[in-house]
Amino acid sequence: MDIPASNSAGRFDEILRLIGELNYTWTNTESLLVHLIAGLAAVDKETATVIFLTLGASRARISLVERLAKLDRVESERRDAVLSAMRALLKGQKVRNHYNHCLYAFDSDNQPAMTINLRISESRDSIRLDGSRRLDARTLEEFYASLEQIKSTNQQIWGIIRKYEFPT
Repeated sequence: MDIPASNSAGRFDEILRLIGELNYTWTNTESLLVHLIAGLAAVDKETATVIFLTLGASRARISLVERLAKLDRVESERRDAVLSAMRALLKGQKVRNHYNHCLYAFDSDNQPAMTINLRISESRDSIRLDGSRRLDARTLEEFYASLEQIKSTNQQIWGIIRKYEFPT
């Protein structure tokens, strides 16, 4: 279902607001990786913050946490909890990344109609744009589900921090 033309401007305003909320929620949750780094690397929070800020991408920070959790010295229950949280975090990142790194295509009434990924899929002998999404009711459902998923992951990570008494 497409966004009705008469309501598309209001819907786009809602989508812009949701992009902001998604970014805030993501950043707030990603910042919790500082505590996981501190606990898993057995360093103080200040050192973990320097490590966190030195890694410029979310994926690099998550990879570091995953690798620290996989060290032999980390007990299996703790490892499993951290790895589960990182899988959930990566899942929540997909929607955020799409709407932060896409182009918006507009219809004849100059209203947003779809997003276009800024990725190219390449095979041995051809390339193609990696898809588009219509801005419709499903878009809003996707945003709300992603927000809930990231918020849930936030609580999951806080539970790990508290249970294993990681530096806060």
